[in-house]
Amino acid sequence: MDLAWYALLGLFFGAYLVLAGYDYGVGLLLARGGGPAGRRAALTALGPFFLGNEVWLVAAVGILFGAFPVLEGELLSGCYPAVAGALAGVVLVTAGVQLRSRPTDERIRARWDRVVVVGSVLAALGWGVLLAALLQGVPRAADGHVVGVSHLATPFAAAAGLAMVALVAVHGATFLTLRLPTADAAVVGRSARRLVPVALTAVALATVVGLLSARVRDAVQRPAVAVLLPLLLAAALLLARAALDRRRPGWALVATGAALALPVALVGAALWPYVLVSTTDPGASLTVADAAASAPTLRLLGWVALPLLPALLGFQAMCWWVFRGRTDGRAPVYW
Repeated sequence: MDLAWYALLGLFFGAYLVLAGYDYGVGLLLARGGGPAGRRAALTALGPFFLGNEVWLVAAVGILFGAFPVLEGELLSGCYPAVAGALAGVVLVTAGVQLRSRPTDERIRARWDRVVVVGSVLAALGWGVLLAALLQGVPRAADGHVVGVSHLATPFAAAAGLAMVALVAVHGATFLTLRLPTADAAVVGRSARRLVPVALTAVALATVVGLLSARVRDAVQRPAVAVLLPLLLAAALLLARAALDRRRPGWALVATGAALALPVALVGAALWPYVLVSTTDPGASLTVADAAASAPTLRLLGWVALPLLPALLGFQAMCWWVFRGRTDGRAPVYW
């Protein structure tokens, strides 16, 4: 049962990264300019989705608190700067998008746009560093607590954080290619195509740094998985570039979404059966079974989670159906 809940936690957090990833990607693209009209058009394309996308994070945190209380405690204490930075970014993006429409002065709106950009960077960077910290292991003492936060300041954590920023940027650009009016979509489509090589370079750098890191090599339990999934991630980005070249933004968005979901799968599959690998005391490593709540608690939570997943999927499908097409009312060529 603990494996099922671990997979469900990964599913919810992966879905959050895929859906909120284009929120943060659009936020990052506000920094490229385009004038007030361009920034307003980008946020208008995003508007119907971004609050609903963050529901997946709430659901993932709920599963973490209820089904894996030990893991929750260690993540909040041992990876506090990364988690706090990511959540601060989420709050800044939400507040910035909501509040920029209040004033009529474009200078004030531009300041809120900068808040959205900063929040998007913090969110993407924070989640990337958190995933990297899990993959490279943490200094967990014999008493079961993570010691310090220096494990977040490693070359691999920095490279993984930058790779996540690059991935959400190309994901957001691809989303706008699907949603903006045709003329504007052609412009942002060129940006998306240029961002794919940047994302590939960032992913390759993070992979190389990870392969060279003794901490990562010691923490990973399944080296074949740790090598295969980055290759799949690179393949997803290449498929996205090919779809963009053929003006198939729907397929491109699916591909960039897969690229954002794969890091979550990489961490979960490469570390199994552990969820936290100790770099200081191998005996202090935390398995998924040890991190999970008791079987009666998991069964009780199941009555909540079983209707939650189809409800979230149905809500997301309804949003995409109601707000399908471009913001000018025209239907794009999805496939």
